[in-house]
Amino acid sequence: MKTPEVKALLFMKHHSERVPRKNMRDFCGKPLFHWIVESLSNSKYIDEIVINTDSEEIAKSAENNFNVTVHMRPEHLITISSNEANLIMEYDLSITKGSFFLQTHSTNPLLTTESIDKSIESFFEDEEYDSLFSVTTVQKRFFYQDGTPINHDPTKLIKTQNLSSIYEENSCIYIFSRESFQENKNRIGKKPKLFSTWRLESVDIDDMDDFYWAEFLMTQRLKNAK
Repeated sequence: MKTPEVKALLFMKHHSERVPRKNMRDFCGKPLFHWIVESLSNSKYIDEIVINTDSEEIAKSAENNFNVTVHMRPEHLITISSNEANLIMEYDLSITKGSFFLQTHSTNPLLTTESIDKSIESFFEDEEYDSLFSVTTVQKRFFYQDGTPINHDPTKLIKTQNLSSIYEENSCIYIFSRESFQENKNRIGKKPKLFSTWRLESVDIDDMDDFYWAEFLMTQRLKNAK
């Protein structure tokens, strides 16, 4: 089966509270958001990258450096809270052609083209699932706040590598169809597939500690590539 083409969705705001000028902030020699756009641009399945932003500066940088479609965010979507982000997706889908979409974030600079392509292949290899999202697989001992164990029996101290895995949604990749989104009003459908990505590749920058850690990891990757 030929893998269908996919539209990539990327949302970016001009203002960031925890990491000032986050998307345009220098990250290993270029604006932070350039890294994920480069990875998307090199994908063999992504045929259009749609950037939704309220920033003229980000829009200009994107259009001057990449082949992208920019949607300037309408006024009524600028002040929405983060838990209403589905409204931005709904807006982008309403003015974008295509049947399948991949959403990611500028705050995932270490996400590789290889993982993007593998996630798309994984989604389309099985028609059983209506969506896909990336996870970090964790094998550690977890408890609820009241001390109840989640994934282990405290009376049996087995090796952590033999524990039942817990899967953390890492915000790197979301794949869904237009049909699934319209039905669920959400990027994650009723029957999602979990796609595991490498922990060090899945760093998501929420604050300055994350930024410095991601910058260190990228520096090491660039050194090893020489």
